[in-house]
Amino acid sequence: MLAIFLKTLPFFALIGLGYWAGRTRFFSEEATAYLTKFVFYFALSAMIFRFAANLELAEVWDTDLLFGYLWGTAFVYGIATAVAFLRGLSVEEAAIEAQCAAIGNIGFLGLPMMSLLMGERAVGVIMVMLAVDLVVFSSLIVILITGSRDGRMNLSILRTIGRGLIANPMIVAIVLGFTWSSLDLPIPDPMNEFLAILGGAATPGALFAIGASLASKSAERLVIAGWLSFCKLALHPALVAIGLLYLFPVDPYIAAVAISSAALPVAGNVYMLAQHYGVAPQRVSASILVSTVISIVTVSAVIAWVQV
Repeated sequence: MLAIFLKTLPFFALIGLGYWAGRTRFFSEEATAYLTKFVFYFALSAMIFRFAANLELAEVWDTDLLFGYLWGTAFVYGIATAVAFLRGLSVEEAAIEAQCAAIGNIGFLGLPMMSLLMGERAVGVIMVMLAVDLVVFSSLIVILITGSRDGRMNLSILRTIGRGLIANPMIVAIVLGFTWSSLDLPIPDPMNEFLAILGGAATPGALFAIGASLASKSAERLVIAGWLSFCKLALHPALVAIGLLYLFPVDPYIAAVAISSAALPVAGNVYMLAQHYGVAPQRVSASILVSTVISIVTVSAVIAWVQV
């Protein structure tokens, strides 16, 4: 495990550097927001498009992976929701807590980390996981929160979901990349080098942005944050492991990447959703901060385990 920890340490060191820059105000919240936009709309999108355009959908698509990951994620989502209801929380608060328990930072942290630690083939696995997170669970939280407020389902919810998916650069990059691949068009060398240079900024940029954004997070309600962090860092990868090793068995390498990615801390976009809808943003903030700090050790442990 020590060898794996030393390999993951530089990634968390970059997050720590970003945290220092944000905490000391060397990097303002406005600067962090613009860096996050650059990574989200340009660097990560370039990385995803380049990988997808050089792959065939048949190489990446794995129905067992999709169902195994969906099963594990839905299970932990259901557990967190049930516990929230037992505590007397509303549908909106339960939906936000379930999102913390099930949705990890596989876009900003998983893509750069796993592609470097486990090889470029890991990107295809993470694309499938991203698609499940963005299409299924990002849509589900909108349905639960908006539906509970309106008291019913209506077409405006579907329009909101559709606009959100179309506007998400990761979804767009995946679709455009596989479309390019399906047309059997070679990527011209200048374009390929451009995408490689721009995509190369995704790793340091994303990690630094994570750290800088954590500087503005609070650590209130630590008991709840601890419970949600346990769900995300331990329960989620364990359930995904059951799904991919026993219920929907997949290739060991694919299982290793998916389980490791499921062990990543709470995603930053959950905080954006909490802020947008005005539902427990401090609780989400604390969960992101606590889970990220603890994951410095737990992610290394999970990666070491799956490699064995």
